[in-house]
Amino acid sequence: MTLESFVVHKKLTVNQIQIDPRSVRATYCVERFDGGQSSYELVYTYEKAYFSRKDPADVNLASMMLAQVALNYGLFFEHIEFDGLYDKTDRRFIADMMENTAREILTNKLLADNVFIKAPFREVEVGKRKKYTQAIITFSCSRFREYIIPHREANIHRDKYAILSSGGKDSLLTYGIINEIGEAHPVFINESGRHWFTAVNAYRYYKQTDPNTEKPWCNSDRLFNWMLKQLPFIREDFASIRADIYPIRLWTVAVFIFGALPIVCKKGIGNVLIGNEFDTSMKGQVQGITHYHALYDQSKYFDNALTRYYHAKGWNIFQFSLLRSLSEILILKILIKRYPDLQKHQVSCHAAHEQDRKMVPCGRCEKCRRMIGMIRALDENPENCGYSGKQIAEGLHALETNPVKQIGTDAAHLYFMLRSKNLISENPFVKKIAKPYPEVMKLRFDFEKSNMEDLPKSIRKPLFGILEHYAQGAVRRDGHQWEEINLDETFLNEKQYKFDER
Repeated sequence: MTLESFVVHKKLTVNQIQIDPRSVRATYCVERFDGGQSSYELVYTYEKAYFSRKDPADVNLASMMLAQVALNYGLFFEHIEFDGLYDKTDRRFIADMMENTAREILTNKLLADNVFIKAPFREVEVGKRKKYTQAIITFSCSRFREYIIPHREANIHRDKYAILSSGGKDSLLTYGIINEIGEAHPVFINESGRHWFTAVNAYRYYKQTDPNTEKPWCNSDRLFNWMLKQLPFIREDFASIRADIYPIRLWTVAVFIFGALPIVCKKGIGNVLIGNEFDTSMKGQVQGITHYHALYDQSKYFDNALTRYYHAKGWNIFQFSLLRSLSEILILKILIKRYPDLQKHQVSCHAAHEQDRKMVPCGRCEKCRRMIGMIRALDENPENCGYSGKQIAEGLHALETNPVKQIGTDAAHLYFMLRSKNLISENPFVKKIAKPYPEVMKLRFDFEKSNMEDLPKSIRKPLFGILEHYAQGAVRRDGHQWEEINLDETFLNEKQYKFDER
């Protein structure tokens, strides 16, 4: 099959935008080559009034929010039309991100082993190209022609931080840190699918303890599933397949980020935080095509692209992660040691379910055994966040024959810690993996994954003043080696590398 074989429909239109004080919605319409049509409505709703149909800035933001899901489908349509209120900055952002997403989906979904794709579409021949988006992108404005989008400098507060929140360890630790050094505004996007299960425990706790907690709702998960039914190369039984990947989409986090922006803009919040660690910013190649290992929307490159977009719009918002110098196990260590009252609400599981009116992990998936292993390697008790004694024992046993999804050094050091403490037995599998990499428990800085320059200067000293108490030192990459450094005033304020990412 050629890449052109994946152009399976004539047109995708995002139109009929409707705006009410507490909700925005748009219709996704698929027009097939045979003339048939199918449509589905994307909806965001809010607990408070954040929109005015009379305000062009609100209409513009709503148009951008409702467009994000469509950025996943540039490979599959002959034409994609966005009917809303967009300026030049918006159009360029949509075109650039759709192109990047097309390349990511090609390299990580179509050229990779993907259980969701039917034959003969699993055999794809693609050479390196100048452009991967196959759809012609057009913009129209049928409902808001009289509006002019204002370019205005936003009145934002640098000490306010919106945190894209869930029940995972990353967002919990981010919230704990910001509660100490700034004003936290946790935003839980209540997606209509089972993903919400992991957030329920943390959301209920925040709702009782923090008046800044917000919970917008959207049905993007249902729209994504509806779109899968429109794509003839996706297996009809996709919903029954158990896998740790989405069938085709890779532009997902932006759907939630843009859902949080009405709150960010109306409250004058100067920072948007996503909890991503050291191993989510990577580059690779497939058949000579550069890609980001299906992690672009969790990478520093994504944060920097969004920051550039916010500044081009005049909003002056910064998007970043506090955790990029940390390994996954170091994140868990700081969360458990410093914020145990938050950690007990952690749900890191692909199949969480309700038990006694509380969400609990399944204890069987890869993520569960990884969490169990890390917590025990830290001499802590996984029961604190919902695992039973039986699940802990089974999780440790499963680690003796099953790998974990971590970069090589981090996985090796985890197995080294587990073996050193006799928490798992030694066998050929464990012996091959388990090796010490002390930098895993240190603060790590390098250009690709953790660049100090990606953090605003105002947050560096208070942030690392907390983190350094739990890390076993700090290192900076020098070629292929890690060199020890001191987190003194000079280092925290220096420009490590040429500032060209934001």
